Amino acid sequence: MALYELVLTTPQALVEPVCDALMDELEALSASVEDADADTEDEQPLFGEPGMPAPRPGWDRSVIKALFENTEQAEAALTLLLAQDWTEGLHAQGLHPVDEQDWVRLTQSQFAPVDITPTFWIVPSWHEVPASAEKVLRLDPGLAFGTGTHPTTRMCLGWIAHNAPAFGTTWHRVLDYGCGSGILAIGAGMHGAQALDAVDIDPAAVEATTANAEANGVAVNVGLPELAQGEYPLVLANILATPLKLLAPLLCSHVAPGGHLVLAGILDRQADELKQAYAPWLQLEVLQEQEGWILMGAQRALTH
Repeated sequence: MALYELVLTTPQALVEPVCDALMDELEALSASVEDADADTEDEQPLFGEPGMPAPRPGWDRSVIKALFENTEQAEAALTLLLAQDWTEGLHAQGLHPVDEQDWVRLTQSQFAPVDITPTFWIVPSWHEVPASAEKVLRLDPGLAFGTGTHPTTRMCLGWIAHNAPAFGTTWHRVLDYGCGSGILAIGAGMHGAQALDAVDIDPAAVEATTANAEANGVAVNVGLPELAQGEYPLVLANILATPLKLLAPLLCSHVAPGGHLVLAGILDRQADELKQAYAPWLQLEVLQEQEGWILMGAQRALTH
């Protein structure tokens, strides 16, 4: 079965409204944006950083690739878009068939197994499990928030794996605050943690965590933030620096005596800000750095 890819070129200002129209009103299966000047001297990287304004939705000259089930839908979408007064500068570059299996294979090939430790791997469902893997976390990229490929997630999971031998028996309760895909709670469960609570303000994240926990055979209590109650020997939060600062009193209140707080989503230049925000309750330290991101943590004294 073939799908059909409509390729459009557009100025930056039209990227967001055109993509919204394609997905919300014109029956596109997907819409992706690329730099029309990629691999040239005019290529422009777009990066978002925690605590900073969101990056622009597209480049000065962007290519939008929209996937449709048939040519009729693609042609109708193009006709309707070009007929709008607000789409000046939008141009059709082409429409061509894409074999569905090739499209799925191409999408899946972008995600390979991720080794957190030599024996602990995150493996997409379509990949074979590496021979060295003793613990395998199945998580399909694109179906959840947080796939294990980002440095912040890798560092959190690595901390769990490396500290489980010494502290895993004390993790009788674990809190994953801002759980996203639930990957941290699931990883902790795979390393002996019990009574896993995973919370997020986004209902879609709650759904994703529930599905991922079930797929991995790990029992996780999932819900909105009010689910988190009492103290935990391990509190994990991989969010962003700004909300982490605002959440300092709340997160610290959940750390049990002798327990650990592990934070990620922080750029190395934000370390001092976080240390200052948490100083009234806990003394944060930088535990690890990867690609400009840092993992920070603290251990509460055994007595308050």
